[in-house]
Amino acid sequence: MTEALPNLRHMRVFLETVRSGSVSTAAERCRLSQPAATQAIARLEADIGTPLLVRRTRLFTPTEAGALFVNRVEAALTHLHNGARAALRSGLREAPGPRTGGPRPAFDHLVTAAQLRAIIAVAGSGSFTVAAQQLGLSQPTVHRAARSLEDIAGVPFFQTTVSGVELTSAAQAFVLGAKLASAEIRQGFEEIGRELGNDRGTFTLGSLPLARSSIVPAATHALISETQGVQVRVVDGRYPELLRSLREGDLDCLIGALRSPSPADDVIQEPLFDDAMAIVAHPDHPLAGRKGVTLEDTLDYPWIAPPKSTPAGSYLFETLRIQERPQTPVRVVSSSLVFLRGLLAAGDYVSIVSLHQVATELSDGHIAPLDVALSNNWRSIGLTYRQSWRPTATQARFMDLLRAAAPVAQAPAERGDAARRTAGSREG
Repeated sequence: MTEALPNLRHMRVFLETVRSGSVSTAAERCRLSQPAATQAIARLEADIGTPLLVRRTRLFTPTEAGALFVNRVEAALTHLHNGARAALRSGLREAPGPRTGGPRPAFDHLVTAAQLRAIIAVAGSGSFTVAAQQLGLSQPTVHRAARSLEDIAGVPFFQTTVSGVELTSAAQAFVLGAKLASAEIRQGFEEIGRELGNDRGTFTLGSLPLARSSIVPAATHALISETQGVQVRVVDGRYPELLRSLREGDLDCLIGALRSPSPADDVIQEPLFDDAMAIVAHPDHPLAGRKGVTLEDTLDYPWIAPPKSTPAGSYLFETLRIQERPQTPVRVVSSSLVFLRGLLAAGDYVSIVSLHQVATELSDGHIAPLDVALSNNWRSIGLTYRQSWRPTATQARFMDLLRAAAPVAQAPAERGDAARRTAGSREG
């Protein structure tokens, strides 16, 4: 079974056959002859490697594999249609007024799989040449496919720049629909594979630093131990990039600190547990082991600050307002835990981190929390995923394993006790 995006017209014929129970009706709705519609279904089944329809009495009904796939096809075509509509709206805003050969309604019905692959590759690379290399095609072939898609849409999709090619907002809107459609079809392939006894499913997880040390490894090991052929892909990165990849369908889920307010209307944030932030240093630091250390005491030492865009950095700069001191103690900015551990060992540096993130370093004696009283230093850790995402059975299992690997949520009183044990008594 290939995982290349199947012919879109073939999938439309299959969907209409399931809806009507009739190949003749599907042919009429797709504006094809009945032999052409029959051939389209046969080719789709050949691409997937299993029958999708079976004739019962006078009607066609989906096989078990077909019933799984039809839901994915329907969702994929809906994403594609929504992307086309959003592209047209954006194109009209960018170039209002009458246009010769203006935008065509429902142009997604005219799009081919080759055009989708081309524009997705160009969007990811910013270059027709690089996109062609990635697809294993010639540059003229990719350029022709992308430009023909632009002609079909009737609105500008590309802007040439000194560094390559940029997508207009209309093209970006359509690419979002195209990528989400591709993700649905990929999930459809994986569901059929599992149905046929060959579970080669994947789970692509965006992981922020906090979850990499224990939660993700534990869940991954559990899934790999109980399956054959399933692959977990863990992607590191900064939150904005990971969130974008999630919304575009390149990631299935994101795990890490949740944002408030929610970062987008099309994602769901599911809390798993709350984690405290604490000011830390090396165990040999002059302030380590002292009781009642104040924030002012730490200002005599150089600080390693997390980036402002991270929850710990936001707390440091927006709640503790460290940048408003007469002379800022921040000498280094980094989000790397490996770098943090190394620099704390090299000198009398101070930083602020998630306690769960450095749990291993705390138990190994490489990092020590300072007894600095902090207030409102708890943050919610959890899962973020698309509202429209429907996980496969394998993906749903991995989600359950991630939930099971998370620390048990603490009651409010226990939170206070934990905070006093690690970062001093809480204020307020």
